[in-house]
Amino acid sequence: MGCFGLCLAFVRKALLTVLLVLFYYCFSIGITFYNKWVMKRFHYPIFMTLVHLVMIFVFSGISRTLASWYTGKPYVCLSWELYLKRVAATALASALDIGLSNWSFMFITVSLYTMTKSTAVLFILFFAVIFKLEKLRSWLLVVVLLIAGGLFMFTYKSTQFNLKGFILVLIASFIGGIRWTLTQMLTQKADLGLQNPIDTMYHLQPLMFIGLFPLFMFSEGLSLSASEKLFRYHETSTLLHMVFILAGGGLIAFGLCFSEFLLVSKTSSLTLSIAGIFKEICTLVLASHLLGDQLTVLNWLGFAMCLSGISLHIALKVIYSEDSSKDKRMDKLHDMALTDIDTELLLRNGQANEESEEEDVRHQ
Repeated sequence: MGCFGLCLAFVRKALLTVLLVLFYYCFSIGITFYNKWVMKRFHYPIFMTLVHLVMIFVFSGISRTLASWYTGKPYVCLSWELYLKRVAATALASALDIGLSNWSFMFITVSLYTMTKSTAVLFILFFAVIFKLEKLRSWLLVVVLLIAGGLFMFTYKSTQFNLKGFILVLIASFIGGIRWTLTQMLTQKADLGLQNPIDTMYHLQPLMFIGLFPLFMFSEGLSLSASEKLFRYHETSTLLHMVFILAGGGLIAFGLCFSEFLLVSKTSSLTLSIAGIFKEICTLVLASHLLGDQLTVLNWLGFAMCLSGISLHIALKVIYSEDSSKDKRMDKLHDMALTDIDTELLLRNGQANEESEEEDVRHQ
């Protein structure tokens, strides 16, 4: 009965993990193809991103309020001083990462976007070492060479390569490295109380909107104000159709953030990383079949090489984290052993002192 219970618990956990991964895939893969589809009809990616930010802020606020009513605990609200000092840099990096990524869809294919965006792990490693969140190890060089070499093979003599779009995604990946490093530092500071991603999302969106708005005004403001698809519409149905499309993207964006949080909270960040690798494979396969993206054998070899680098990084990170935890446990046992030895010596010394005092009394 005990073995049956263990097997049943394992099956339930495995089934839950699969369902959560599929739930995450629906939003993660869905928003990639959705944004690409929208960019073919609506050539204002920065404005679309601003709409998504507003919707994520609204849904995050609703989620925080409902959670507060359910648990009876007050939700986190930072002071203006802490908000501007601690959150501003993370919000600006997040806004530029998302904005430039959406902008690139106007120029490049989903395949090239997926491949180039996967190099964000290089920049995350780079900034993690700079901010001392990660130790500089020799295997990091192997990871960098595999991912960089895979990207070169994927883009070499590609028939659908676009330099402008490629540069936009590469800059977004670089800023993404800063973004996720700062986000990790932000959520790990217990004094801020932003360990819950919903609270982090809620606090980031306003500053992300403010940071991205000047870029929108410079690149799209005048053109959008004269667009017949939105502000200068002729038919109400056309306006409602476009608002519905933009709102759909906002719902998917919020769902993506929520599904990532749910997957990590119920499983682990390692599960999310591994799921991300297979997600990129699914994205490339779907892009080649649904959108007609042309991929050569060299492209697939480059992608496999890049995934090898990411997989190596995940595997070695797990190994080193386990070794680190073992070292911490050994240090704790060592300290406990030293404490026991010190206690025993104190008891012995106390006993010896008592015996010497008794002998002195007998001699007297």
